[in-house]
Amino acid sequence: MASIYKNGKYYYLSISMDGKRISKSLGTKDKSVANILKSTVEKAIILELMGLTPKRVKLPFPELAKRFLNENKHWSKTTYGLNESILRLHIVGKPLPTNPTSRSVYVRHINQCWRWGLKHNLVDKTELLPGPENGEARHRTFTPSELEKMFNFIQPVDFNRFVQLAYYTGARNGEIRSISRDNVLDGSIVVFGKTGRRYVKLNSQAQKLINSQDPLWNYKRDYVTHKFKKEVRRLGIKNARFHDLRRTFELNLIKQCISIYKVSKLLGHASVRTTEKRTKQKACVP
Repeated sequence: MASIYKNGKYYYLSISMDGKRISKSLGTKDKSVANILKSTVEKAIILELMGLTPKRVKLPFPELAKRFLNENKHWSKTTYGLNESILRLHIVGKPLPTNPTSRSVYVRHINQCWRWGLKHNLVDKTELLPGPENGEARHRTFTPSELEKMFNFIQPVDFNRFVQLAYYTGARNGEIRSISRDNVLDGSIVVFGKTGRRYVKLNSQAQKLINSQDPLWNYKRDYVTHKFKKEVRRLGIKNARFHDLRRTFELNLIKQCISIYKVSKLLGHASVRTTEKRTKQKACVP
């Protein structure tokens, strides 16, 4: 028997079977959203009750860190080196840095390793470090005139289309910088990124960009980052990062009063709670 209930701020789904009961958070304060999520979470709980989900092992952190690094050899040399250095220092018990910026970087990378282990059933629980993981939150979005300038003048044409695709889909850099025709379906593309496999919806502008590009893009992460910074600097657009395109896409959805659940799905957030945190300061303009 399945039932939805509220515990504190958030809704939970509870299911009992053969004398066993499992409850899981639905990650939302909105009952209507909870009802929408019910069927997906219900399947996962039933599989767990039937013993059809993989059991988690309990790797010690040094072994977990080793596997984490081995599974992410696609990182740039700089990113790989930074992760390797921080994980090694944590293993030998080095105290957290006192500098706030360095501390947030340290905490973010250690916690990223723990969460990866939990996601891949390599640990049964995480030992997350307390403290900010991202430093001060970034809120930069692009104005309509800045978007127009980028879409008109960023060079070369292939990269210009890629920048536009990032904005019109709200996709992450890592999800779309290397895609093939096999990824393109009717009205969407299958991507693999931070939250695993997901479907990115193509609006009319994004579909037009896909249709006009042949072959599709195959960029390295560092190329996208550095090329974008170089182009916006040339155009006189200050304090701009590639990820700000995704944040601008999100802002414009909220301004159109799109439901929080739909925004979360379009952005590919792992939880509606993530979207709620990031949009609570943004205004809906009917």
